[in-house]
Amino acid sequence: MVDCPDCQASLKVHKTQSKKIYTLHLGGFTAQETLLQCNSCDKKTIYAAEELRRLAPPGSRFGYDVMVFVGKALFMRHRRAEEIIDELLWQNVRISASEIGYLGKKFVVYLALAHRQSAPRLKQAMRKKGGYILHLDGTCEGRGPMLMSSLDSISEIVLGNVKVPSEKAAEIMPFLEEIKRRYGVPLAVVHDMGVGILAAVKKVFAGVPDFICHFHFLRDLGKDLLEKDYDEIRKRLRQHEITEKLRYRARQMKALIDQESDLIDSFYRSLQTDLPRGKIRQRNSVSTDNMDRFPLLCAYSLIQWALEGKTQGEGYGFPFDRPHVEFAKRLLVVYEQLEPIKGVHLRGQSSGNMPLLKLSRELEKVGADAELRQMLAAIDVKIQVFDQLRRAMRIAEKDKTAGLNSGSEQTAMGPIQKAVKKFHHKVTSRSDYHSNSGWKKMIAQIDKYWDKLFADPIAVEAANGRLLIQPQRTNNIMERFFRDIRRAARRKSGHNSISRFLQSMIAETPLVRNLDNPAYLKVLLNGHANLEDCFAHIDIDVVRQEMDATQQSLERVPRKIRELIAVPAFPEVLSRLFRKTA
Repeated sequence: MVDCPDCQASLKVHKTQSKKIYTLHLGGFTAQETLLQCNSCDKKTIYAAEELRRLAPPGSRFGYDVMVFVGKALFMRHRRAEEIIDELLWQNVRISASEIGYLGKKFVVYLALAHRQSAPRLKQAMRKKGGYILHLDGTCEGRGPMLMSSLDSISEIVLGNVKVPSEKAAEIMPFLEEIKRRYGVPLAVVHDMGVGILAAVKKVFAGVPDFICHFHFLRDLGKDLLEKDYDEIRKRLRQHEITEKLRYRARQMKALIDQESDLIDSFYRSLQTDLPRGKIRQRNSVSTDNMDRFPLLCAYSLIQWALEGKTQGEGYGFPFDRPHVEFAKRLLVVYEQLEPIKGVHLRGQSSGNMPLLKLSRELEKVGADAELRQMLAAIDVKIQVFDQLRRAMRIAEKDKTAGLNSGSEQTAMGPIQKAVKKFHHKVTSRSDYHSNSGWKKMIAQIDKYWDKLFADPIAVEAANGRLLIQPQRTNNIMERFFRDIRRAARRKSGHNSISRFLQSMIAETPLVRNLDNPAYLKVLLNGHANLEDCFAHIDIDVVRQEMDATQQSLERVPRKIRELIAVPAFPEVLSRLFRKTA
């Protein structure tokens, strides 16, 4: 630029300055920049070098390509800061961990602004497909904020995100209003059974068909039915401290086994896998070379088999997976199987059988726990009924491999509705129905949400003519996405709690998921060659305002203060204490 864009007068040199810049294709270099100014205008605007602005944002040492690399590494490849530092060093870019954190936030801010600017184009693209079906879901942990996300299940595009302090209707409604303002009224809404979200959807999208996610519905039903019994079983096992005892015993045994390198191979050969589907058939004899160690290996492997019960499940989570029930049952199986063999003395020596005797003694209290057996019998009855409903609704079915993809396939609603009616009749016809509050509560929930469970196809006018669109019956797209967020947080932090991660992350971070969607990327870029070029055309002043707002929203409240303000009567307590102190 050599002429003023306002008055067309020649621009004059304001000053020159040096600036160290890092980009992926050039590494680190020093740029000499000449700033120009128009002396004929009243605005006195300073004009920076356009070529340099296309490489890096004003005031930044790192190019757009470095920012995009960091953002994708953090949020798409789930890399830790130290891993990204090493990767960038190979491209002659030197950066600190704190700068990576800052660039990650900056990347999300640029993406959020580009996403907002593309809203009219996204709306048009969705209209060509007949409209959009809004899926709403949220994730939270502890007393931290709830991250609520919205997604169109037809295009599988994340539309918007927000952090709300609670799932109350008043907190959710402004978010839904913004979605409606940007993208119009959806064809339908799919969500969970939360009271707040039900009320907010009814208010903002009055008259729009809204449906309950089948996965959430079943999960909540199962929790109501099984959670109390399941917690009692878990507490009972904890009282026996059996997990710690078995792991301690297993460590002792493993130390002895490791002293003889061929023991496990010999033990494995004694139990040949020669039947279909991995079934084990014991050979007629045990290797005489390691017969003395055979009871040790038996005891060790039985402990590991029992502990493996704690990891059983299809990946759906409770109440679909019940690992503590499986663990308890395995403990009882091991105890019962030990009874006939613990007195068998190989080579006539009772001392050789000591590992099995010790294991049997560890399991005696569990094996003799009549109350635990009653608990397992009681929950088994409920599990059988719950699993019947799973099969009827074709969600998270046992022995299926779909995982959280379950329910995302196109399925006719008629047969499912018919199967649930049949289930409804079967439960209400039970002899113990009227005396069992669990059955009655489950049936009451089915009756309450019946009209929101079964959606007919929606007829719409699309660019290619009239279409019938079947609303997807689950929010599992969102569940899978939130699971990825949790995995990423745990990989970076090294512990299970993600509350701190949710507290510190920018609300619009889930938009990164859209970058895997080619159709979305085409709309977002709108002719730009790549994200770097797209970001370079966003007003830096708007970016700075957004970054400032983001930093303020991420202010961390000390944990103990959060605990105090969580008390509803906190102001009265504080006022009373203040008066007393005075």
